[in-house]
Amino acid sequence: MSKSFAAIFDWDGVVVDSSAAHERSWQLLASEENLPLAEGSFKRGFGRKNEYIIPHILGWTSGENYPEIVRLGARKEQLYREIVSEFGLEPLPGVRELLEGLRQENIPSAVGSSTHRANIDLGIKLLRLDGLFSGIVTSEDVREGKPAPEVFLKAAASVGCEPGCGVVFEDAVVGVKAALAGGFKVVAVATTNPEPVLVAAGAHRVVHRLTRVSAFDVRTLFAGEEVK
Repeated sequence: MSKSFAAIFDWDGVVVDSSAAHERSWQLLASEENLPLAEGSFKRGFGRKNEYIIPHILGWTSGENYPEIVRLGARKEQLYREIVSEFGLEPLPGVRELLEGLRQENIPSAVGSSTHRANIDLGIKLLRLDGLFSGIVTSEDVREGKPAPEVFLKAAASVGCEPGCGVVFEDAVVGVKAALAGGFKVVAVATTNPEPVLVAAGAHRVVHRLTRVSAFDVRTLFAGEEVK
């Protein structure tokens, strides 16, 4: 293969099983602030930045009240880190093996996530994934959140790859759309959305766990060959 490429991972729902901790942190924040939390709002926010979720999904403040959005978002992430620090965090099946296989094949791995950098730093420490990601791009590093492709384009660039040169692992529909908009191949993981929804979003391959993916599969998918 003539050009270098990367494997780019969303974080929540792809690398870590963090859904319950994130949902709980939103519940605690709503209770602290005496704010309403509509049923289903957590799922509607999958893959989105807090800067979008707080005004547009939760309706807790206007989109123009940026200081309040930042304050609420920072507190929510603090609550999340307190929860996982107390109760722990689990990697999703196959994550470590895939990352180690990619490293052995000299395929760089990067994180491209809508979560905060402190969350990922804590997660890497708790899961002992040090050294397995060559680049990390998070919510703080981008102006436009998913479904805009900025986070994945910057993640590819962080490991020396050109736009679109890589395979993105995602679980959210907005993440699949962001990866496709950036010209990437997409492996969707059916952890937070059912397979038909991810297929309809345009994912090139859907798996229920990363135990079904190898470094060879990643290389083959990037080359444009069919992977089953």
